[in-house]
Order: sequence, then structure tokens, then C-alpha cells
Amino acid sequence: MSHPVVAITMGDAAGVGPEVVVKALAGDAAALPFRPLVVGDAARLRRAVELTGVRLGVRAVDSPEEAAWEPGTVDCVDLRNIPADLPFGRLSPVAGEGAYQYVAAATRLASERRVAAICTAPLNKEALHAAGHKYPGHTELLAELTGTDEVSMLLSAPSLRVIHVTTHIGLVDAVARIEPGLVERTIRRGHATLTAAGVAHPRIAVCGINPHAGENGLFGHGEEEAKVVPGVEAVRADGIDAQGPLPADTVFFRAVRGDFDLVVAMYHDQGHGPVKVLGLDAGVNITVGLPVIRTSVDHGTAFDIAGTGRADEASMVEALRQAVELAPKDGAA
Repeated sequence: MSHPVVAITMGDAAGVGPEVVVKALAGDAAALPFRPLVVGDAARLRRAVELTGVRLGVRAVDSPEEAAWEPGTVDCVDLRNIPADLPFGRLSPVAGEGAYQYVAAATRLASERRVAAICTAPLNKEALHAAGHKYPGHTELLAELTGTDEVSMLLSAPSLRVIHVTTHIGLVDAVARIEPGLVERTIRRGHATLTAAGVAHPRIAVCGINPHAGENGLFGHGEEEAKVVPGVEAVRADGIDAQGPLPADTVFFRAVRGDFDLVVAMYHDQGHGPVKVLGLDAGVNITVGLPVIRTSVDHGTAFDIAGTGRADEASMVEALRQAVELAPKDGAA
């Protein structure tokens, strides 16, 4: 069976995306069993090679079918949409438009099964909005591009996996949006993802919304009983090992200790905080529920160090590793 083709979107050209891509492909990711195909701007990638000092050639192509897969050289589907003088580290609608186009092109290739998976470098939400694309982030953009009604964000670190019931909305709005059906569907998506990855019987912890998971009505207004408990009971009735609602102030410690394979967080910061404490270079973002495989680094565009060559590529290497592991094994792409 041939190695899967993974489309790597370059991300915001003014950020660290080009640098972490070339550093990963010239380093540890080179040993992974896959064929990398960057979707981006070839000239910008060559500039990133100069800045980082890595040994990597960049070959511009117009399609995956033109890729040569030569050792020491990465093929880039070159959209040629970044000016040579675009500065690093500055918000740019041109870079925001470029980042959007890379994701759109990679999604088309994945939907047509011309690539087996997508791995995304970071985009900048403000730049994306400045370019006229009003999405909170990659997750929502990919959902619309693929016509998917509902997806979940799953963050994976070496000792912790967290899937989110809600993500890029305010806390008050998040509590309002949480309801039993959404909790149930999120648990099921997480369970399906882990079983597909080889975890035979996932142990899933479900967070509460309030401190101490409401402590039997002491905190909050009965949100746990009304919004969380019915979803947990529904999946348990089908044999899924889900426990909760559990206090969020202890459940992540228990998961890292090994008690659980997955934690279901109710809102963005409840889940993101514990993962990022473990290290920004260790986390990977996986969009669950799409008809295509998508993984991503779990860090931003880092404008403060963009263009210096100092960006750490470890999260990109791990995101590529997980994209390869999750890619279809039927020989597609």
C-alpha cells in the first residue's frame, strides 16, 4: 500500500506557518510514512527555508498529480498569492485571504480523494475577517466548506485528549447552547474517533458546567441535571463507558493520571486550558465529524516571533503524525 498524501496548508503567510512547515518536513516529520503536499505559496516557503536555515527544496506544482515526491524536496501546490514584500509579524488581509484559499483548495482535494488527509498550519482570525471571511476559526470554516452541519474540536496531547461541546463563543452563549442532544452527539463523536484510532473501550469523563459539577444543586441553576445528565445517560444506555457530570477542577488530573481516555469539556477554556498547560508544542487539534481527516497545530500565528526562524515545529510534527495515523488505509490518494 502506498503512503497517504497529506495536504499541508501553509497558514497565514505573515505568521509562523511557513516556518513550522519547512522545519517539520526537513526534520522529524521526514521519517513519517506519508507523502507531504503543501498547499500554499512556493516563494514564501522558500523564504521560510532561508530564514530557518533548514535543508529543503521547494518544487512548485499545480496539482497533486504533478508531485514528484523526491527526498529532500517538498512539492507545493502553488497558489502564487503572496507578494514577495509581505512583512512577517503584521496583520494582513492579503495573508488572511491566502490562508482561506489554502484551506479551500486542500478541502477540495480531500473531498475529491486526491489527498488522504489535511494538516493545517495556523491562520489568524483577525486577518481572516479582514479578508471578508467571517469564521471564528478553522473548525467552522471546514464545516461550511464540506457542508457539515455539526463538528467537534478534539485536542490531543501525549497524556490528555479533550473534546469540546462548544468552542468559539462567549461563556454565557456557551451555557445557553449546551443541551442534552449536543452533549450526547459530542460524546458519540469522541467515542467513534477513539475506537477508530484503536482504543477498544474508551473511558470517557464528562465535565460539569458549574463548579463542583453543581454539587447537587448548590451551584448554578440545575444545568447539570437538565443539560448534561440526559446526554450521558443516553450514551451509557448504548454501552458507551461515559461518567459524569464530573467536577472539572479534578477530572483533568485524573485523565492525565490514566483514569480516562477522553474528557468532554463543556466550553472552550474549560478544555483548552489544561491541554495548553501541558505545552503548546505538544498539542494537536483534530476536527471530528468532517467527511475528511483534518489535524492541526494547537498554537497561533505567533506574530511576535514570525520571520525569526525560532518557531518550534514540534506541534506540526505531531499533527502530521496523527494525520498519517487517521488517514484512510484503503489506499486512497
